[in-house]
Amino acid sequence: MAARDYKGTGMSNDKDRPIFIKRVMSRRKSHHGGAWKLAYADFMTAMMAFFLLMWLLSSVSPVQRRGIAEYFNMPLKAAIMGGQGTGMDSSILQGGGRDISSPEPGTTRMSDGTYSKRMSMRPSEQDLKDATSELERREQARLHDLQIKLMAAIEANPALRQFKQQIRIDSTLTGLRIEIVDTQKRPMFALSNENVQPYMRDILREIGRTLNDVPNRIVVQGHTDAVQYAGGEKGYSNWELSADRANASRRELISGGMDEAKVLRVIGLASTQNLNKKDSMDPENRRISIIVLNRKSELAMTHDDAAATTLLDNAANANGSALPGAAARPLIDKLGPAATKPARPSHQAAIDSPIERVTIATATPPISSATTAQQQ
Repeated sequence: MAARDYKGTGMSNDKDRPIFIKRVMSRRKSHHGGAWKLAYADFMTAMMAFFLLMWLLSSVSPVQRRGIAEYFNMPLKAAIMGGQGTGMDSSILQGGGRDISSPEPGTTRMSDGTYSKRMSMRPSEQDLKDATSELERREQARLHDLQIKLMAAIEANPALRQFKQQIRIDSTLTGLRIEIVDTQKRPMFALSNENVQPYMRDILREIGRTLNDVPNRIVVQGHTDAVQYAGGEKGYSNWELSADRANASRRELISGGMDEAKVLRVIGLASTQNLNKKDSMDPENRRISIIVLNRKSELAMTHDDAAATTLLDNAANANGSALPGAAARPLIDKLGPAATKPARPSHQAAIDSPIERVTIATATPPISSATTAQQQ
């Protein structure tokens, strides 16, 4: 830096003047510290932990998930004082829930590294399916044994052996079906009524004794052919006849020693389920069916009856009567003295088959004098 000569100052000697040196240093921009790196690392760690947790929860079974949830629901006493957990299994960790390292739900890891199965464990869905399948298999075997016993009993009885062509036994979806079929030359009931023939009585009583060997309940069904009464459906018809014959068969089964509590239903089906679908007039259509129900069918029928009873009770409580505007009078008063079963025609062409009455509480209206004259 050149020295200036200031006139009149008396400082002409450059050596006596101070020298000032100014240096300018260029600075690059800094990164303002490393705090953001810590925040970013925390965020990434949290995200990794979150997605790892989601992956673990999606890979465990529902039973293991419940065990984890039970562990985190640890009672306060166990958290403060320690001790045995409150879950289904023991664990080295305090708290509820089973040891998820166990090979299956309901097992406890022993000190020697083995596992013991707890008998108080809740059965899994697969266990319930296996148990149900086993029960169905045993029941099917029991019904098969019943079929063999019935066939052997009929074969061993000389009086019944000649009628074995009229007895048919087969398995259905609802259980074991025993059918006693009518023939033109050997009717099961008297003409146009429910009076049981002697040979039919022997067959039913033999079947009734054998049915006590199984705990299953039964349904008795009556069937007829399509031959109609002269009065048609307005008077005594195949519906009443089939119901009466099915009920008469029920009485003979009980007379043979069958427990009366085994009967679940007595049904009259008239000619709605013909055995010979091509010929509705075939005597083969006149028959009595005894169905030994399997457990599934029995539960379904019982459930339907209970549901129907509940609906009827609710409707009666809501409306006050079964029919709007109907007076609460006894049935006998409404029907009158003439409401008796009409006489059956005596000249029916063919022998009608058994049917069961579905609406037992319904009375048959009396036959008019004109109809009676026509039948006679």
